[in-house]
Amino acid sequence: TLINFLVYCPARLTFIKFVDASNAVKDAPTLVNLFFEVVEWVGPSNVVHMVTDNASNYTAAERLLHERYDNIYWSPCAAHCLNLLLKDISSMPHMDYLLSRVTIFVYNHITLLSWLRNRSGWMETVRPAMTRFATSFITLKSIYDHKLDLQTLETSKHYTNHKLSRTSKGKSFSSTILDNKFWDDCLIAITVAAPIIRLLRIVDYDKKPSLGYVYEGMFRTKMAIKCSITKKKLYKPYTNLLKLRWDRNLRKNFHAVG
Repeated sequence: TLINFLVYCPARLTFIKFVDASNAVKDAPTLVNLFFEVVEWVGPSNVVHMVTDNASNYTAAERLLHERYDNIYWSPCAAHCLNLLLKDISSMPHMDYLLSRVTIFVYNHITLLSWLRNRSGWMETVRPAMTRFATSFITLKSIYDHKLDLQTLETSKHYTNHKLSRTSKGKSFSSTILDNKFWDDCLIAITVAAPIIRLLRIVDYDKKPSLGYVYEGMFRTKMAIKCSITKKKLYKPYTNLLKLRWDRNLRKNFHAVG
């Protein structure tokens, strides 16, 4: 496990060093000694805020760090927290089923999707994103955006006359494409994930500090989900997860100040 140490100051973002912490990362006292070394090298009076992973060992190390340097504020990485929020959402039983269905759909129907690449304006359904869980939802949105293309293919002579349409994979393709509930579930998943991914892009931006955007960004994310879904019983499970992740990891006074 490698830990990169970087310092942000008004001049620029500066890389200090990296450490192979394979033997230290699971032990808070050993881990905090690495932090002590870097803080002493930079100068304790020059360090205002430290951002780390938000695993329990880092949280424990932060408490030890604060015992020695009470002037240093700590917070977990906002991008990591938002990625964990997407993981929380994707782990909900209905979301897990939907995303697994989409994964099976993409990898089981490569031949069908290759036909669609010849259509004008086609964009790939599997598109890389900043995190694995963001990629799942972005792929879902891409498939939803191609709903008409996929349904047109399913009813075309090219497909119905092809031997693939009579196979189990072909029948699975048809049942998915013509299933209105599948598309409704896709839309809800996209609606929930979109504002979270927008905020994730902001806080994951390397060229500009994002501390001042976190508090308002989480509020806007919550309101975007509420306004898009409107029915409380539908949006509440998602906003509850957002609140839980906010209260557990990201609710810090300096986010409001920022």
